[in-house]
Amino acid sequence: MMETEQVSEEDCHINNAARKILLGKYEMGRLLGQGTFAKVYRGKNLVTQENVAIKVVHKDQVKRTGLMEQIEREISIMHLVKHPNIVELKEVMATKAKVFFVMEFVKGGELFAKIKKGGLGEDLARKYFQQLICAVDYCHSRGVSHRDLKPENLLLDDKEDLKVSDFGFSALPEQKWNDGLLHTRCGTPAYVAPEVIRKKGYDGAKADTWSCGVILFVLLSGHLPFRNENAMKMYVKILKAEYEFPPWISRDAKRLISNLLVVDPEKRITIPEIRANAWFQKGLAQSTASPNDLEDTENGVRSEDQEEFPGKTGSKHSPPFYNAFELISSMSSGFDLSSLFETKRRRGSMFTSKCPASMILSTFKSVAKKLNFRVAVSDAEFKVKLLGKEEGRKGKLAVTAEVFELAAELVVVELSKCSGDTFEYTKFCEEYVRPALKDIVWSWQGDNVNSQAGHIGTSD
Repeated sequence: MMETEQVSEEDCHINNAARKILLGKYEMGRLLGQGTFAKVYRGKNLVTQENVAIKVVHKDQVKRTGLMEQIEREISIMHLVKHPNIVELKEVMATKAKVFFVMEFVKGGELFAKIKKGGLGEDLARKYFQQLICAVDYCHSRGVSHRDLKPENLLLDDKEDLKVSDFGFSALPEQKWNDGLLHTRCGTPAYVAPEVIRKKGYDGAKADTWSCGVILFVLLSGHLPFRNENAMKMYVKILKAEYEFPPWISRDAKRLISNLLVVDPEKRITIPEIRANAWFQKGLAQSTASPNDLEDTENGVRSEDQEEFPGKTGSKHSPPFYNAFELISSMSSGFDLSSLFETKRRRGSMFTSKCPASMILSTFKSVAKKLNFRVAVSDAEFKVKLLGKEEGRKGKLAVTAEVFELAAELVVVELSKCSGDTFEYTKFCEEYVRPALKDIVWSWQGDNVNSQAGHIGTSD
């Protein structure tokens, strides 16, 4: 489990004007890079001697520009996307003035450094593209759109494997408007999709796919497909998908890029179609073949072949007892970084109720029937399992609801995904389960006492 530390300014001190130590845990070294609101330093874990990268964000700067929610969202997203081809967020610490992201140190540097010397060989370009698609597909399966994919945000580790970084512009499903689309124009101009430029709303996943197409072109050619010193003229080229292939790119690679750089996002090739492409499949490593099938065990996911109702202590006549401290920790809202690192529960996956456990379980059975889900239930353990009948992205969705006793006439109901896709589970809970349970819910996790929305990034 990752930690989230709240440290004082006195805990960040400099020894001999050369070594800066954070909370006695990390030694901060040389500056690796900087942006508008953050600087990234090389660091070392003083206990394990592991090299890390430490991103330092100044709170006053982000507060002045109204970007604190964006910082919260970035932390939440980086904890959500655990994958071999994504830079790992190890820990977050904070002082009154700064937030420190302690991340995996990727010592190979930016992929951009390799490309600016010229195009890569086709086999090497294909390897990096396979790993990129693998990581992006994983992000999309969890409802995350990166929105700033470019070679500068793709790092290489000591084994020459690709790592996607910088989720500062990333979006979650709750940032979509009522039309189901994102509307913020963000990203790097040369890599941005035509629909983003048009300002009419866009699907974040399809916009990411366009950016992947630009990256593949750059990997093979050594230069951008859409180039012009005048930004408006470059945008015109993007809007018309006007570009020329250098002669050394193979026919199959050209065909794939042409299917990626399609102006109409509805006609653009999808990631499952990319995965099925013959050029993409060539030399595909087994470990890279289906990375989006990796399950985040930190989120309490159980597969279908595990015991359906693992035994728990508790009376047959009342739900098992729930620790009140756990409830306070998991149901709190606001800029409490620890809530972003709760390993077993997600925002909106738990609620309290003053209704009897029997009524709650009965309500879930009714919900299952209306949604055409099968029901597996064990009243003795105060648990009900909803089993989807339709195949989703990663099989049939299965959701478990379990009732715990908190106090007299007050219970906690915890929802968890047993199988299926995480994004489909989130959508199922938000769009169907939550509205259907409004008559029995007293308070949802993440909603504060004034019933004001506590969601991260509710607008885009």
